[in-house]
Amino acid sequence: MEQKKFDFNSILGFGLISIIIIWMMYNSRQNELKEQQAKAKTEKAAKVAAAASPAQQVAKTITDTTVTDSVKIQKLQGALGSFAYSATLPSAKEDFTTLENEYIKLKIANKGGYIAEATLKSFERFNKNSGKLVELIKDNNASFNLQLQTKDNRVLNTKDLFFEPTLTKVGDNQILSMKLKSGANDYLEYKYVLAPKKYLVDFDIHSQGMNTVLNTTKPIDLQWDMKTYRNEKSINYENRYADIRYEYDGGKDNYVGQGKDKEETPTKVTFIAFKQHFFSTILLTKTPFETSKLHSANLVADEKVDTTFTKQFRANVPLVATNGELDYKMNWYFGPTDYKTLKDYDRGMDKIIPLGWGIFGWINKFIFIPLFGFLSSFMGLGIAIIIFTILIKIAMSPITFKSFLSQAKMKVLRPEIMEIGEKFKKDPMKKQQETMKLYNKAGVNPMAGCIPALIQIPFMYASFQFFPSAFQLRQKSFLWADDLSSFDQIVKLPFHIPLYGDHISLFPILAAIAIFFYMKMTSGDQQMAAPQQDGMPDMTKIMKMMIYISPVMMLIFFNSYGSGLSLYNFISNLITIGIMLVIKKYFINSDKIHAQIQENKTKPKSEGKFQKKMREMMEQAEAQKQLQNKKK
Repeated sequence: MEQKKFDFNSILGFGLISIIIIWMMYNSRQNELKEQQAKAKTEKAAKVAAAASPAQQVAKTITDTTVTDSVKIQKLQGALGSFAYSATLPSAKEDFTTLENEYIKLKIANKGGYIAEATLKSFERFNKNSGKLVELIKDNNASFNLQLQTKDNRVLNTKDLFFEPTLTKVGDNQILSMKLKSGANDYLEYKYVLAPKKYLVDFDIHSQGMNTVLNTTKPIDLQWDMKTYRNEKSINYENRYADIRYEYDGGKDNYVGQGKDKEETPTKVTFIAFKQHFFSTILLTKTPFETSKLHSANLVADEKVDTTFTKQFRANVPLVATNGELDYKMNWYFGPTDYKTLKDYDRGMDKIIPLGWGIFGWINKFIFIPLFGFLSSFMGLGIAIIIFTILIKIAMSPITFKSFLSQAKMKVLRPEIMEIGEKFKKDPMKKQQETMKLYNKAGVNPMAGCIPALIQIPFMYASFQFFPSAFQLRQKSFLWADDLSSFDQIVKLPFHIPLYGDHISLFPILAAIAIFFYMKMTSGDQQMAAPQQDGMPDMTKIMKMMIYISPVMMLIFFNSYGSGLSLYNFISNLITIGIMLVIKKYFINSDKIHAQIQENKTKPKSEGKFQKKMREMMEQAEAQKQLQNKKK
C-alpha cells in the first residue's frame, strides 16, 4: 500500500477558495446594506418633498435631470398650474442681472424678480476710507413679493417663482424687463429703468393676459420687508433716526413711531420710505395705495450685542387690478437721506427728513439749510459751522440786547419793588397793584425780558433738528473730530456708563463749560431783576441749581450725539457770552437807566390795554375780597 503524503498545493487551493467565498459573502452583504440605505434615503426624500411648498418642489424638479421632460412638466403643472410655463424656461435658475450707473449698483434676481442687492458706490460704512461700501440690500435682508391667487384656487408667491430677464438699452437708459410667464404672450412683468447719475429707478408692475389666470376680484397683496443694516459708528444714535416715513392723503406726511412694535394703517399712500439715519430706500407710486399696513420693530436691545441691524420694517399694500390686469407706475429710490438730493427729484421725498413742525421747520427750510448750504459750498464743514453760528448770533443780537436792557431796568427798580413788598407784605393784592403802578410810571414792561428769550427758543430747537439731519456733515472731519455727524471720541473707556456710554467726547465738555459760565454770569442779573413774589417758587434757588444741572445734562446726553451739534452749542454760548460782555460794558449804563426811569416817572402816562386789563382784574379781585370780609 502506498503511503499518503502531505499535499501542500491542495491545502493552498482550498485556502484560496475559502477566501474567495468569504469575500463574495461579505461583498454581497455590503451591497444589500447599501440598497437598504438608498431605499431609506429615497423614502425620506419623498416625505420631505411631500411636505415641501410648491415652489420648493418646482426648484427640485427643474434641477432634476434624471426625469423626462414630460414628467417634469407634469410635476410643474401640478404645483404651479399656468405658471409652470415660466419654470420650464432656460432662465428658471438662480441667476442675476446687474443694472449700474455712476451712483448705484443693483442686482436683480431671476427668482422673485426683485432687487437682491443695492449698493451705493460713493459712500462708505462706519468711517471714511473703511473700504466697505454702503449696501442697503444684501444677503437676503430684504424681500419684495406679490401674493397671487389663481383662478384654480392656488396661492403663489412671486418671490418663489422664476422670472425671465431681458436687458436692453435705449439711449443712456438701461431697461430690464423681468417676466413671470404663464404662456408665450401672457405674463406678469416687473420693469426697471435706470438712467445715468440717478438714485431714482423707474419701476413698473404690469400684466398681460393675467385676467384668465389670476383671481383679480380681490386686490393682490404687495409685501415688502427689510432689516436695515447699521452704517454709522454709533448704532444707538443711528437707530434714533431710523423709522418708516410716508406720504398720504394728497400730500400729508407722517411716520411710524419708535419702539419695539409700532404700526400705522394710512390710506391713499403715495410713497413709503424705509428711512435710516443717512440713507433711505423708498417706494413711490403714481397710483396711490388705497390702504396700507406699516410695521416697525426695534432690533437694538443691547448696543454691545445687537451691532448688525437697526430696525425691521414691513409694508403690506393692496394692488388693485383694472379690467383684470395690473398697471402700476412706481419708482425705487436707493440713496442718501439728503435734503437737497431728495428735493431735486420734486416728488415730496424731502418730507422724510425730520426738520421739525411749524415754525421750527420753516426756520430750517428757509434760513438754516440755505445759509449753511451756501457756506459749506466753499469752506470746510467745521469752519462753516463756526461762521454759521456767528451769523445767527449776530442776527439775534438785537433781541439779546433788548433782553439785557430789560433786565438792567428791572435791576434798577428792584429797591423800590422791595420797598413796596415790605410796605404791603400783609396785603398781596395791594402789593401787586402798587408794583404795576411803579412799572407804568417808570415806563418798564416786566415781560420785555421774557419775550426776546421766547423768540430765541425756536432757533435753538431748530438747531437740534437741523444738525442731526445734515447729511453733508457725514464723515467730514474737523480738528480732533473725524466725523462731524457722529461723536468726537478722545478717550475709549474700558467700561460702559449708563446714559453716558463707553467713550468721552470733547466738544460736549467744552459746550458744558461754556454753558456753566454763561449761566453763572446771567443768573445774578436775573435774580436781581426778578424779586421773590408771594406764592411763587424761589427762583434764586432754582437758578442756582440750573447752573450745575444744565452742564451735566449737556455732558450726559450729548456725549453720543453728532459732534457738529456740540460744536454749534459751544460756539453759540461763547458768542453769547462775548455779546453780553460787550453790551454790558458799552451799551448799558445803570446810572443812565436810573435817570431815565426817574424822568419817565414825571411824565404823564397813558395806560396800555394790557395794563388796564390787569388793573381791572386786580380791582375786581380786591372788591370781591372786601365783600367776603364784610360777610364774615
